[in-house]
Amino acid sequence: MDFEHNNKSNEPGPLPPQQPGEYLSRPYGPPEPPKKKSGWKIFWGISLGLSVLGNIVFFLMIVGLLAFLVTGQTDIMTEKVVVTGDSSKKIAVIKINGIIDSTTAKDIIEQLQHAWQDNRVKAVILSVDSPGGTISGSDRIYNEIINYRDMTGKPVIAFMRNLAASGGYYVSVASDEIVAEPTVITGSIGVIMGYLVVEELLEDKLGIQPVIIKSGEKKDWPNSFQKPSEEQLAYLDKKVIQPAFERFTQIVADGRSELSMDDVMRLSDGSIYSADEALNEKMIDEIGYFEDAVSAAEELAGIKNAQVVEYKRPFSLGSLLGAEARSIFKLDRKTLYELATPEVMYLWSVH
Repeated sequence: MDFEHNNKSNEPGPLPPQQPGEYLSRPYGPPEPPKKKSGWKIFWGISLGLSVLGNIVFFLMIVGLLAFLVTGQTDIMTEKVVVTGDSSKKIAVIKINGIIDSTTAKDIIEQLQHAWQDNRVKAVILSVDSPGGTISGSDRIYNEIINYRDMTGKPVIAFMRNLAASGGYYVSVASDEIVAEPTVITGSIGVIMGYLVVEELLEDKLGIQPVIIKSGEKKDWPNSFQKPSEEQLAYLDKKVIQPAFERFTQIVADGRSELSMDDVMRLSDGSIYSADEALNEKMIDEIGYFEDAVSAAEELAGIKNAQVVEYKRPFSLGSLLGAEARSIFKLDRKTLYELATPEVMYLWSVH
């Protein structure tokens, strides 16, 4: 009995009263004094705040930089020396790469104007690697080369690399001489036009019936919503294809004095030519490499040991995307119209 009594006397007393909804989180005893904040915790809190603020500032800087790269100045050109020499006697290399369009033409024209304003530039090499492109883009480049030659009296050498067909050949014949790599493909003198007919897709597959309201019979020729008739094809050939073709052949005849119009017409069936064939047909003046083009430019300009330079633009996301890519990202009514409208091309096209 004594044992049981002593055991009970060692049990803790009753817990202090609690407020409703309050739970006891520690053993009963005197209240603990409030803990002071550690100096390290304060330090890390300040550091975390500064880090977040720094990240926000960095993010805003990146956004600003990207905005500048996309919309920044693109009319500033720098020079890259590709062949060392006397900098008072320079040869400017202007490259035409890929499909020729209005953007390409604008860029080439600006480079020619830059060379025009530099009195140290004694000759220009037009380096062409292009299957051609739009009629207007090709013709604008051709016209600017002719103007450069007439106004400055300085020679222009066309150097064909890899591919210089259709519009690529069109711009080349504006030069004083044409030098082509041994493996080049050139020619394809002619005009091409194509468009899609979606009549069956819309009506039979999707159940869509286009409605065209027009003031005259020929107003919607060509029409992507119906198959063209023989009359429509003849109309397009007369109004669009033949005028563009006649200009192309006349440009070649004017630029290649070695060729008569009969020669040009014989060569203008859309055929492509190797470098050897083009040389035999007098479509080009020489087969060689870049060094040969430089030598030809120096000889025509009456200079030696020239410094050869290329024009470069500062990098921008806008130039990386290009006009066509930017228009696709902005798929508005104008873009849809441009994508659906048939376009006449000086282009060597492989389907």
